[in-house]
Amino acid sequence: MSTPSPVRMAAVLSTEHRGRLMSQAREVNFPEGARIFDEGTRAETFWIVRSGTVTLQTPVPGRRRPAPVENLGPGELVGWSWLFPPYVWQLSAEAMTPVRAYEFDGPGVRMLMDADPAFGSAIGHWVGRVLALRLHQTRTRLLDLYAPRATA
Repeated sequence: MSTPSPVRMAAVLSTEHRGRLMSQAREVNFPEGARIFDEGTRAETFWIVRSGTVTLQTPVPGRRRPAPVENLGPGELVGWSWLFPPYVWQLSAEAMTPVRAYEFDGPGVRMLMDADPAFGSAIGHWVGRVLALRLHQTRTRLLDLYAPRATA
């Protein structure tokens, strides 16, 4: 569940586009156990992990705790719902360890994307690749939890 991500920002965005995005960053910290966001709430911010581990989760009917979907570490994007209307979180996120991250204002980055089509395309493709990977990992995790088991 925590293999190295093929969609880390440094591996996907050009130096120019990384620099432009990072010019919008501010450093934040989350203590262990902090809820970063909850499914169904407004998505106006996103993060890139500097250190620590963030776990993406989804609620499961009949369970007290949400099911973990994926662990994210340094260099990985936390949150994609800020880019797509209606800008509502599709998963929840929790700091599993103390987390240091870069935080970004989603509406501000969307404005930059609209103003510079090449930058907008690069960010859109990056987030799209992250989204595709997350959907695949969520499906795999749910199959691990709920697929019928063969009995011997």
